[in-house]
Amino acid sequence: MKIVTQQTLGGPDVLYTAEVPRPEPGPGQILIALGATSLNTVDRKLREGTVTHLGTPPFTLGFDVAGRIVAAGEGAIHAVGDHVFGMVPTATGSYSEFVVAPARALALRPPGLDDLRAAALPTAGLTAWQALDLAGMRAGEHVLIHGGSGGVGHLAVQLAVRRGARVTATARTDNLEFLRGLGAQQVIDYTATAFDTAVSEVDVVLDFVGGDHGRRSVSVLAADGRYVGAQAADTPDDPRVHAVTARPSASMVRRIGELVAKGSVRVHIDRVLPLSDVAHAHALAENARLRGKLVLTPWT
Repeated sequence: MKIVTQQTLGGPDVLYTAEVPRPEPGPGQILIALGATSLNTVDRKLREGTVTHLGTPPFTLGFDVAGRIVAAGEGAIHAVGDHVFGMVPTATGSYSEFVVAPARALALRPPGLDDLRAAALPTAGLTAWQALDLAGMRAGEHVLIHGGSGGVGHLAVQLAVRRGARVTATARTDNLEFLRGLGAQQVIDYTATAFDTAVSEVDVVLDFVGGDHGRRSVSVLAADGRYVGAQAADTPDDPRVHAVTARPSASMVRRIGELVAKGSVRVHIDRVLPLSDVAHAHALAENARLRGKLVLTPWT
């Protein structure tokens, strides 16, 4: 089978396609024929070595998977032929023609949800959902979301609105109408306005940008406000500051998938590229201003 791998850490050009034997699922595992995966910020950080939990290369990137089960190990809770999706911790990665994963980490793909949208949801959707949970957001609160048009941010805007928040989101000029269409009541063009001059007494900040947004974000919090960051930021030592890292959850990803299938939440796919163009995809994610998600499909 084909996989994307790398022998060294570095830029997008370290990624290449290789052929390896197809794995077999063990007890409680399933083997998925990949329908689609998606590119997340953590993939780029693992590739370049700023995140190290995969160890040293060679390894295969990818956590999001959507596809059809072609083999199931003893005790697996899903069956051959089922279409599943989710965020999976797996030795094979998901930039792979076939993916071995623990069956309990995957949810059945709900009717009305295709592989492309299913693959775009898990890591981004779980990050957004879990960030709101960690913040303890309540209906009626004012939520400021940095990176509102990005892969995580555009889902967080919609989920926060569904929970009854008054949402302010930051983005560049050409994404402001997009955010209004997702339900943001206030949008801030960060190329023209410093957000910390436009808002104050914010109940929750969700930061999907990081960097120098940390201290400035804490400065606009209400006394009992909460800051939740998904990217490294210059946050002060403050009990209101929290960090979120997405955790796999089949039940949670199923709920997000059902919202998308029903049209209650929209997942925006900026573009779709085959895994044969994975280096180009990573370069785009680093250098282009993507709106929503970049989805990867099997080799053409």
